[in-house]
Amino acid sequence: MKIYSSWWRDPLPWAVALLLALVFGMNHLRWLFVAWFPELDRPVYQQDSFFSLVEAHLLLVGVSSLIAVLIGVSAGVAVTRGAGREFRSLVETVVAVGQTFPPVAVLAVAVPVMGFSEQPAIIALVLYGLLPILQGTLTGIESVPAATREVAQGVGMNRWQILWRVELPLAAPVIVAGIRTSVIINIGTAAIASTVGTKTLGSPIIIGLSGFNTAYVIQGAVVVALLAIITDMLFERWVRYLTAWRALSSSAG
Repeated sequence: MKIYSSWWRDPLPWAVALLLALVFGMNHLRWLFVAWFPELDRPVYQQDSFFSLVEAHLLLVGVSSLIAVLIGVSAGVAVTRGAGREFRSLVETVVAVGQTFPPVAVLAVAVPVMGFSEQPAIIALVLYGLLPILQGTLTGIESVPAATREVAQGVGMNRWQILWRVELPLAAPVIVAGIRTSVIINIGTAAIASTVGTKTLGSPIIIGLSGFNTAYVIQGAVVVALLAIITDMLFERWVRYLTAWRALSSSAG
């Protein structure tokens, strides 16, 4: 795991500080946007507070990502078991096809049925985030050495004990790497949920585009980008920790 000799050399706290400064201090930057866009009467987005937008955005991403993790990991485990191996190709194809549908198209189909709400957005994000999780689960479980499984069987573990105590812990770094990719994708993609009436950080972007207000677009896009960067940094540290733990466990074994 990468160690920083001083906290100020670590980019994570600086990114968090910048995000907090923008979320709680965007109105104080009015002078900057007035200077950049003097033709705009309202250079700072004020329909909703940026704190409420971030909160709603993270909630939408969190719910959809949790559902995607449950489905993706479960499906990945199922098709690596004896009875499910013959369905692996089918499951991979279905999940891959789900990601080929643009989220906007999923919203267009789901909204007439479910109405303008968070539900169509959650469905679109789940479909879009499944593939990296499924691939990470399959790759992670397959990376567990056969000798390790044989040792576990030798000490009397049944197949479920081997899965929970051996395979999933050792596959965790790769699985989390897949979840990391999925969550980062969804942080950016969730912005389109504002097109169906869901409050997210896409709200200032959509309103800015429709009203030719570039300042709104920049404000929403920068905050979304910072959220993605910070989340990526956190996942990177988690993956490194799990990788180091797996190497330590392998050497101890």
